[in-house]
Amino acid sequence: MSHILITSGPTREYIDPVRYLTNASSGRMGAALARAALELGHAVSIVSGPVEVDYPAEAALFPVVTTAEMAAACAELFPHCDGLIAAAAPCDYRPHTVAEHKLQKSGHGLTLDLTETVDIVAGLADLRQGQWLVAFALETRDAHFRAMQKLQRKSCDLICVNGPAAIHSADTRVSVLDRNGMVVGEFMGDKQAVARGILDVIERHLVRGSATA
Repeated sequence: MSHILITSGPTREYIDPVRYLTNASSGRMGAALARAALELGHAVSIVSGPVEVDYPAEAALFPVVTTAEMAAACAELFPHCDGLIAAAAPCDYRPHTVAEHKLQKSGHGLTLDLTETVDIVAGLADLRQGQWLVAFALETRDAHFRAMQKLQRKSCDLICVNGPAAIHSADTRVSVLDRNGMVVGEFMGDKQAVARGILDVIERHLVRGSATA
């Protein structure tokens, strides 16, 4: 069986000691994927941002807060894993500077200078030594086209495409695309059922040696 690394949940990028940028990712998809992988007999490590969901006790959990922390934890764990499922929704931007003290209202607007965060999946692709990579792409338009751009940019083997309706929801709809842009799986319903479908695709196309790195 394989050892699968799963990223899950959001990250937080602090503006000051009490305020931060984030998104509404609940971690439900990551938890469902972990359960589905464990059902198949795989070992699972989860790197998760702050969430309220419960992860399976059989999985090794590594909690993080920021995107940089998630990237560092993944870089440490990935060489010891057989593959990655990147279901997390890390922040793409962080404040260029973080205020030392809580920002006070001044009666005027506030402009934030934002910097791109590290690309976790692309960074792990540079470290790969035979591991497979599966990413998620949440898109609001041109979903197939943008997902394929992401797959190529991050050197993934498969990409799971969903929409904003999946955020913080018990249900989701996912299309799984391969490197050629072919739909190799489509699933809709509660996230646990969808996760089992995704793991079935990963089993058939990656775990059993069908993909090449």
